[in-house]
Amino acid sequence: MENKENNFFMSREQLLRLTESGVLIPDFSGVLISPEAEIEAGATIYPCTVIKGKSRICAGSAVGPCSLVERSEIGAGSVINASQVYDSKIESGVSIGPFSHIRPNCHIKSQAHVGDFVEIKNSVIGEESHIAHLTYIGDSDIGQNVNFGCGCVTVNYDGAAKGRCFVGNDAFIGCNTNLIAPVKVGDRAYIAAGSTITEDVPDDALSIARARQVNKEGRAAGRFVKVKKRN
Repeated sequence: MENKENNFFMSREQLLRLTESGVLIPDFSGVLISPEAEIEAGATIYPCTVIKGKSRICAGSAVGPCSLVERSEIGAGSVINASQVYDSKIESGVSIGPFSHIRPNCHIKSQAHVGDFVEIKNSVIGEESHIAHLTYIGDSDIGQNVNFGCGCVTVNYDGAAKGRCFVGNDAFIGCNTNLIAPVKVGDRAYIAAGSTITEDVPDDALSIARARQVNKEGRAAGRFVKVKKRN
């Protein structure tokens, strides 16, 4: 009996015709492309990549290896490396991955960078903004040339309702920052690492929201000796 699942993807002959039209597919292994997808000449599709639905892969972009794009547009010159993109628009010159998850209703604008282990959901990321690693951006509008340090979270859900965060242009969000929605961070604002932000931050402000460090002299003496004995 014919496997109907195969009908949702191009045959090997159709993939060969893509390469003849100028699409580079160095190795067909694991490459599955929907017949509804538009792959422009000059795009590169690497092994173990799945392109589903009415996706558009523009010239000069590279998708894969080990990536999934579903009903999304990948702009010219963008790179999707070992990542997944769903129902979203990725503009030109964007780099994503490895191991990033772009959930539905995202718009990532030109020259932005989304690094490893980043999840973005229902958000707009402005031009040339950087979200390098280990960060969650949900229900947020991020301006241009914004830098997120490692381990940041837009805390968009309080258990009952979703809230939205806004970050202005040229802002700097330090490592391990929590933005508790709804909150607005102004243009050129700087948030110190380890802060939990619950109130709006004005333009050009430095915001520090963390507990004061307290050192207890001598309180750790002998601690590691006891640990070694238990081990």
